[in-house]
Amino acid sequence: MFNLFKRSKKEDTYVNISNRNVVRIVIIVVVSYIFLIGLRKISGPVKLILISIFLSLAINEPVHKLSHLLPGKLRGNRLLGISISLVLVLGILTIFLASIVPPLISQTENFIKVAPNLVHDLHNQDSSIGRFINHYQLTGQIDSISTQLGNSLKTISSKSFSTITDISSSIFSVLTVLVLTFMILIEGPRWLSYIHYLIDDSRKELASKISKDMYGVIKGYVNGQVLMAFIASIIIVIPLLVLNVSYPMALMVLVFICAVIPLVGHTIGFVIVTTVSLFHSPLTALIVGLYYILYMQIEAYVIQPKIQSSKTNLTPLMVFVSLLIGLSLDGLIGGLMAIPIAGCIKVLVEEFLVSRGYKTK
Repeated sequence: MFNLFKRSKKEDTYVNISNRNVVRIVIIVVVSYIFLIGLRKISGPVKLILISIFLSLAINEPVHKLSHLLPGKLRGNRLLGISISLVLVLGILTIFLASIVPPLISQTENFIKVAPNLVHDLHNQDSSIGRFINHYQLTGQIDSISTQLGNSLKTISSKSFSTITDISSSIFSVLTVLVLTFMILIEGPRWLSYIHYLIDDSRKELASKISKDMYGVIKGYVNGQVLMAFIASIIIVIPLLVLNVSYPMALMVLVFICAVIPLVGHTIGFVIVTTVSLFHSPLTALIVGLYYILYMQIEAYVIQPKIQSSKTNLTPLMVFVSLLIGLSLDGLIGGLMAIPIAGCIKVLVEEFLVSRGYKTK
């Protein structure tokens, strides 16, 4: 009985690690560290490449249809269809920049010129605005705003170079994405055929099904965003035309571009449209702003769930969570790519569960 309380002698365990394994571990750690540093350095180009891949998948079908609408012997010429699409996109981009940049510059110059007169009118006791400010004792706040405005105007020239640099960088990024997109459209089918050739025959059917489902998610998401952006641009331009706001067509295109960006795109469009409307009159800016806010609520609760749920096969909760994760990881670019990536992950998870005998639908 007392043998139960005897302690068994502990056996020592020795782990023998050879110098070769130590060297391998060190090499793996160093290579991984260098790879992560290199990936961080090239994060910008990688983002442009991923955006180009998504865009090429989204517009592949319209380009295919366009190539089959060509007359005669040119019918089915994919290269010509891609070239025509590129010319159309560049033409629309050029027309948009030519229509909005000169008015924006001229209105900004006019605002800088009349800003001192506006400040003088605010202090004039004979004007209705001056009497209103004096009655409610707002002179201190007006002086503070005037000082801030003067300092801002003084720093415009010093910031002009950096602003031009940022604009040039953005235009270069847009052109880079366009060139990459159309190069992927040209070489994409060749690469897909080669990848399909490398896959084992027993797995080709599954790979084809997965790629088809992922392609449908990406295409559906982009087409859904474009459709919502088109609806937004048409609806928002109505009060601009009725109230005679300057450059309504340019603002319509700008709303379309902003509306493509999920979650925060309409906020950017709202700020731009109401700011331009403010040059017309404060009442016009108020009406346009309220109208835009009303449409944002209708789109968020009626239009977007209806379109995106049918296009991407994601629940509203999955869409919202993926947007939050994407925005926290990489800002606007992350938010833009979060939904299609979540849709592709959902396709992979479903196929994995089906292969293990689970029912997902």
